[in-house]
Amino acid sequence: MIDSPALPIAAVHTGRRAADFLALCKPRVVAMVLVTTAVGYYLAGTSAPLDYVRLLCTLIGTALAAGGTLALNEYVERDRDALMHRTRDRPLPAGRLAPLDALAFGALLTASGIVYLALAVDFLPALITAFTTVSYLFAYTPLKSRTPLCSIVGAVPGALPPLTGWAAARGSLGIEAWVLFAIMFLWQIPHSLAIASLYREDYARAGIRLLPVVEPDGSSTGRHILSNSLALLMVALMPTMIGLAGAVYFCVALVLGIGLVVVAARLARTPSLDHARRLLFASLIYLPVLLLAMAADKLPVSPW
Repeated sequence: MIDSPALPIAAVHTGRRAADFLALCKPRVVAMVLVTTAVGYYLAGTSAPLDYVRLLCTLIGTALAAGGTLALNEYVERDRDALMHRTRDRPLPAGRLAPLDALAFGALLTASGIVYLALAVDFLPALITAFTTVSYLFAYTPLKSRTPLCSIVGAVPGALPPLTGWAAARGSLGIEAWVLFAIMFLWQIPHSLAIASLYREDYARAGIRLLPVVEPDGSSTGRHILSNSLALLMVALMPTMIGLAGAVYFCVALVLGIGLVVVAARLARTPSLDHARRLLFASLIYLPVLLLAMAADKLPVSPW
């Protein structure tokens, strides 16, 4: 019997397409969304042991919706991505996937995730997730080519996953959930502006009007980064003030916040790629350590 090369070639092709569809979903971004959702769920939990089945359902629905939303965003931005060095090898600008395939895939995932949340978890987390999708695709994405304020608008959907987790565990949103939202919102400004500073030329080539693109000297960017880092330092202490976390968390948040402010101040004083790179690194350390400390030092919460 003569082996045909068609089967292994077809298997390789199928594997590559599967990998490209997975890449559309930006797994690393989805992983961060799931972490913040899980933290919101855990912090809101009032029963022991935690309802892990409900948590799993929440994460499944969130993962589907988040992956689908990111895939739809890549469909919308495929022409811009083709102009940037850091994104031109993505499946759509590289021509490895057809745009209509990506559109159908993203729409199916997003709808499945939202419906699954509504049926398997609750209506409120599904509503929050739907709003996340709408604000990301129909507010943040169109504004990227129009105004530097897009960074502020884009921080809204990025800050909503903890609310999804909180709503899934409690069925409602209290002040604690909005404090989590505020922390996530303020963290994203220095984080995203650091990235924009590092890839300013790439974003300018694609016509994306982020703050470092429209004012290349970096003065206004530095001020925004520093002011939001200072605000984050203050807001990140509030979980202890409202009884969500304890004194250990307070100390960790204070040290992390001061460290981030110091790095932000250096960038504001002397804008440079090195300082932007240090700020990006600091922001990547800040958030997971802060959330871990908050979860580890969680105080008993009232179901009311």
